[in-house]
Amino acid sequence: MDIQVKAYENIYIKEVINIWNEIVEDGNAFPQMNKLTESSGDEFFTDQSFTGIAYNTESEEIVGVYILHPNNVGRCGHICNASYAVKKSIRGQGIGEKLVIHSIVKGKELGFKILQFNAVVKTNTYALYLYEKLGFVKLGTIPKGFLMKDGTYEDIVPHYISL
Repeated sequence: MDIQVKAYENIYIKEVINIWNEIVEDGNAFPQMNKLTESSGDEFFTDQSFTGIAYNTESEEIVGVYILHPNNVGRCGHICNASYAVKKSIRGQGIGEKLVIHSIVKGKELGFKILQFNAVVKTNTYALYLYEKLGFVKLGTIPKGFLMKDGTYEDIVPHYISL
């Protein structure tokens, strides 16, 4: 499988919101509680500093998406934040890693100095492994910082990397 990352275009909205909404529906990684529609999704993805989509050049299938945007404003505007989603049926094949690496390069291109993740859920072991592998620094643990879909709370582990 040859995976490339390119800029989001609204012609891909159906595939992109389906991938994004899989994560929202699972309720164990993204803070959003409501799924995106084509209209709200296009606005959401277009409003980011950058939205990247991973696609399989062999099948021309969209297999992942990430968003990149400022983590804060003003004096903290040099810090960006990102979220990643990979199509559920093909996870574990390195697509997430390609998205994270692309976002690091893109964040630097856009003038950001730091990429920070505010809420990596402690049970998201693949993400925690990947961020450690790529050199992100753990900032500690926020006990019960994430409301899981089942109503329980899970710890979150913020991370950052200098760009």
